[in-house]
Amino acid sequence: MAELARRPGATPRPRPLRTLLATQPGPRVHASGGRDRWSDPLPTAPGDGRAALWSALDEVLDPELPISIVELGLVYGVGYRDGRASVKLTFTATACPCMDFIKEDVRDRIGREGWVDEVDIEEVWDPPWTTARISDEGRSKLRLLGVGA
Repeated sequence: MAELARRPGATPRPRPLRTLLATQPGPRVHASGGRDRWSDPLPTAPGDGRAALWSALDEVLDPELPISIVELGLVYGVGYRDGRASVKLTFTATACPCMDFIKEDVRDRIGREGWVDEVDIEEVWDPPWTTARISDEGRSKLRLLGVGA
């Protein structure tokens, strides 16, 4: 209101950052990949722990694209035994700026499951990741975003 009453030609005072941020729409997904879209943990241990892990990992989104790390082909394998989940994970480049975000989301998503006591992540670089690892579903989603792969 005070801005409307200022005299003509006067320079407007800058608004505090807090005020500017409060007027902006909130992000649709979290910066680290869409945690608000994760399903609830399973109420009991599944019969097939490996299949349940794949399903959980399919909810972990790449921080830069709204596509799962499974669809991108970043997950090379999963294992489950006696409460311990293991994930073989790669990245699009050795200097990928999102590596820590992705690993944190993998640990957090799988760790939400009451039947998982420990999450081990093994970084795998061989074979190197290529766009050939992207699933058909992932390619369709990327095309909708205007990204060729």
